[in-house]
Amino acid sequence: MDIKHRENDSRGMFFVEDEKGIYAELTYTKKQDVLTIDHTEVRPELEGKGIATKLLSHSVDFARENNYKIEPLCPFAEVQFDRNESFKDVRA
Repeated sequence: MDIKHRENDSRGMFFVEDEKGIYAELTYTKKQDVLTIDHTEVRPELEGKGIATKLLSHSVDFARENNYKIEPLCPFAEVQFDRNESFKDVRA
């Protein structure tokens, strides 16, 4: 899976796409050194395959590499942060 990243001054997204376009995305807002994950979505027919979890893990790696903290605002991200102890170091 090739996870791509787009970012401007205040917003960004990690996403994967196929011939039909983007099929999974995780979006965030950026303020100083905090990324607030506000939305995670996967095409309904692809849900349950771990794609959103891979996007979230990719965003955590990105935060670590760039000295950001993450505020998991969207319900999916919040639940995953609560479940995964290894994300503690980047939680805002």
